[in-house]
Amino acid sequence: MFAEAIDDILKDQCTPAVVRAIQAGESPAALWDAIASAGFLELLRAEADGGAGLSLAELFPVLRCFGHYTVPVPLAQTIVARALVASQLVLPSGMVTLAQTFHRDASGTISCGLTPYGMLADYVLARDGDSDGLLLLPCAAAKRLGTGVQNCLTATLTWPDDSGSTRALQGGAMLPAFAAALHAALLSGAMSRVFEMTLQYCNDRVQFGKSLGKFQAVQHQLSVMAEHTAAASIAAEAAFQGAEKAPSLLTAAMAKSRTSEAAVLVASVAHALHGAIGVTEEYDLQLLTRSLHEWRTAHGSEAYWNTMIGQQVLASEMSVSDFVRSV
Repeated sequence: MFAEAIDDILKDQCTPAVVRAIQAGESPAALWDAIASAGFLELLRAEADGGAGLSLAELFPVLRCFGHYTVPVPLAQTIVARALVASQLVLPSGMVTLAQTFHRDASGTISCGLTPYGMLADYVLARDGDSDGLLLLPCAAAKRLGTGVQNCLTATLTWPDDSGSTRALQGGAMLPAFAAALHAALLSGAMSRVFEMTLQYCNDRVQFGKSLGKFQAVQHQLSVMAEHTAAASIAAEAAFQGAEKAPSLLTAAMAKSRTSEAAVLVASVAHALHGAIGVTEEYDLQLLTRSLHEWRTAHGSEAYWNTMIGQQVLASEMSVSDFVRSV
């Protein structure tokens, strides 16, 4: 129900033209207000706290929808942030993103490196070191440094101190798993749309008297692409199963690893089959594949999470197949 409702809004409010405009520096206020006013920011909060009380399984198709439309605002992050600090803080209105790194030096300067949506977020929610505490940092007080990549919304933010921050005592331990899982869901949604676009293009484009999709070599590439897209979707959905309030770190790691790995192949095959048109500014494919590469590295690429998974396998002293069954 919620996925269908948000799809109806995004279909009208998050068109490729809107995505291009926001990435180019225009205000995201109209898109953000359309979503926030519909109450979608409180999907994970308990009904007693004014939220929808969605389970993780119910949240997954909503996050996947955000990926399908390459939503250029930290909508998924804000939903998670508001759940993490529920009953601890009253979050101000505005866009909240999740920090993937947090460093405080001897002078008290705080830095959150390569923060997704850091160029336009109003606040950053960061885990305070290795503690379970969370810091809500206002971006208005930060120096933002972009990546230098055109239309990239990731930025490194630096604060002179934490004087303007607000602290929550709990929730920090859940942030890494939530961040990895939500990006896995976003990747899954974007990959599905990339596959749909590529399949449609191969069926429509005619070469040598027949559509590209009739050539055996193209069919082979499409089948490999479909396989990885489906595997990524299954892995991402698995991270949102169970009755807990947050994904487990291990299932989130597996989901992010598998979707990040698949994103590289899906993007490359899509561009190979589209040819030159796929990289043009006017064609929508590049909006999706740029997001795939950006989300792939957000909160750890497959290399980062595979290391963590490998350490868990070795510590368990089980065979790999038995370990997978136990998870």
